[in-house]
Amino acid sequence: SIVAMECDKDHVHLFLNTPPTLSPADTMAKIKGVTSKRLREEFPHLQHLPSLWTRSYFVSTAGSVSSETIKHYVENQKKRG
Repeated sequence: SIVAMECDKDHVHLFLNTPPTLSPADTMAKIKGVTSKRLREEFPHLQHLPSLWTRSYFVSTAGSVSSETIKHYVENQKKRG
């Protein structure tokens, strides 16, 4: 599930809660695949592009940081000029 999300013009920050049985690579493949399909359906001019997403992503576990701290960080990314 998505706990927090912040979109910028060239990247997205997501704070996710995923089951331990789902790998980060599988999670990102699913997110990128579904969002690419839906964006191309909603915005037909994107259909000619070979890809909407790069193959890269960054994943980290929450560790000893509280969920609220991470959520606050993600939600405040646009304010950080």
